[in-house]
Amino acid sequence: MNLELLESFGQNYPEEADGTLDCISMALTCTFNRWGTLLAVGCNDGRIVIWDFLTRGIAKIISAHIHPVCSLCWSRDGHKLVSASTDNIVSQWDVLTGDCDQRFRFPSPILKLQYHPRDIDKVLVCPMKSAPVLLTLSDSKHVVLPVDDDSDLNVVAAFDRRGEYIYTGNAKGKILVLNTNNQELVASFRVTTGTSNTTAIKSIEFARKGSCFLINTADRIIRVYDGREILTCGRDGEPEPMQKLQDLVNRTPWKRCCFSGDGEYIVAGSARQHALYIWEKSIGNLVKILHGTRGELLLDVAWHPVRPIIASISSGVVSIWAQNQVENWSAFAPDFKELDENVEYEERESEFDIEDEDKSEPEQTGADAAEDEEVDVTTVDPIVAFCSSDEELEDNKALLYLPIAPEVEDPEENPFGPPPDSSVQPGAPDESLAGGDRKQRQPSSEGGPAKKKARTTTIELQGVPSDEVHPLLGVKGDSKSKKKTAGRPKGSKGKDKDFSFRPKPYKGDRPSFPMVPEALSSSGLGGGGGGEGGMKVRAEGALATGSLVTQPFKQHNIGGMD
Repeated sequence: MNLELLESFGQNYPEEADGTLDCISMALTCTFNRWGTLLAVGCNDGRIVIWDFLTRGIAKIISAHIHPVCSLCWSRDGHKLVSASTDNIVSQWDVLTGDCDQRFRFPSPILKLQYHPRDIDKVLVCPMKSAPVLLTLSDSKHVVLPVDDDSDLNVVAAFDRRGEYIYTGNAKGKILVLNTNNQELVASFRVTTGTSNTTAIKSIEFARKGSCFLINTADRIIRVYDGREILTCGRDGEPEPMQKLQDLVNRTPWKRCCFSGDGEYIVAGSARQHALYIWEKSIGNLVKILHGTRGELLLDVAWHPVRPIIASISSGVVSIWAQNQVENWSAFAPDFKELDENVEYEERESEFDIEDEDKSEPEQTGADAAEDEEVDVTTVDPIVAFCSSDEELEDNKALLYLPIAPEVEDPEENPFGPPPDSSVQPGAPDESLAGGDRKQRQPSSEGGPAKKKARTTTIELQGVPSDEVHPLLGVKGDSKSKKKTAGRPKGSKGKDKDFSFRPKPYKGDRPSFPMVPEALSSSGLGGGGGGEGGMKVRAEGALATGSLVTQPFKQHNIGGMD
């Protein structure tokens, strides 16, 4: 893909909706890899769906957690993925195999995860009601970062662009800049409103290019700072923000903010509705408002690393926003003409000759002599958009794409011949989730036995309450995405999945006939003079008050009924 040819002159931000990505289950969070070729989506049933963003198809599904996935982050080389779920577990995954490398159990829910931008052995974790934790994956050790006020532990944190410093912010508006290696305080300042009152820090986001970062605060203003100025001011400095971005008309609170890939634009998602506001960073003017479906609430926003494309999540579906691409063929050939109808082409006499006989012999000058030089057509120049500002070459070991296995018919849908997957026995319960996604079979069968090998480390944090509930589970208002029960859907393990018979509760008086236990009725001794009568007694008896507790109905019990 020639990104240089896709570079548009002028505006570099999306303008219209460009389709959706349906993950079958409810999507909660999403993140692009460093090159924008793969999009990882965390779902309500604990799965991680990895999309090939160029083909807009599912490349892999990892059955990662039992509870909803609330945060995701790619490693720098794209081979690893770290995820957090609402049951306080952090896991690292091998993207190619779908195996879990290791797990960490925290005492409180995880608000955010972030890999170190240059060191895949370190992960920054922000638990609720706790100071941020810096995990070292190789030896499973952790360091609790220092905070400004021990009584205020509503802290958010983020690595800077190269991971040299960690920026933390608390509910009193205090920003601390810590050295990543020794956790020493390098600089600090306080975010204040116009009346010198402090405001809570909701999130800190860094641009992929340049030294700018933004702070989303509870006073509904997005402040953009220059990281170099922060370090220059030192401790208790008073840096002025480069820009203050806000919705002056509606006073919109912001759910999620991020920079564009080139750092020139800032997008913020409204916390009230599915609306995306895009500002130009250098001037601070609002250039575009993208409106989604009315009545939906926004959950997450991610800007593509190298292209003017935004992915947003609302009501469990990933929406894609992009530019309207107009085909301008005259840009490739200036004399190109579009024809309304077919025109018969008249060939010139010497047009397709190997050598032009009528051509006059030119004099061999210095400019023409240069045509004899060899042109290098084998060396591949690195793509500028994929290179970092302090690295000249691309990462050759990077995982840009995932191999997609061909779709194979389900063994249940293929009664003739042996099943396509020899490792899955025909009689074994199908472990695919509700929705019948065939592509999930491969990762779940690969990841099944390997999950037992993952080492689980319990992280002990002092003074952290263990009864906290994740905001995703406790937020009110988003009826569509929150009414759905958290965790895997019922029937996902093969029990009663295809069971079409659902007995209705008996609303009349108590039945006058005696209750028949399950064991007697299933063996044919339960009265009624036949399968249908016995079935009726069993169904009513199981739901009548004071009756015996029976086991779930099996498929073969009603196999003869019409």
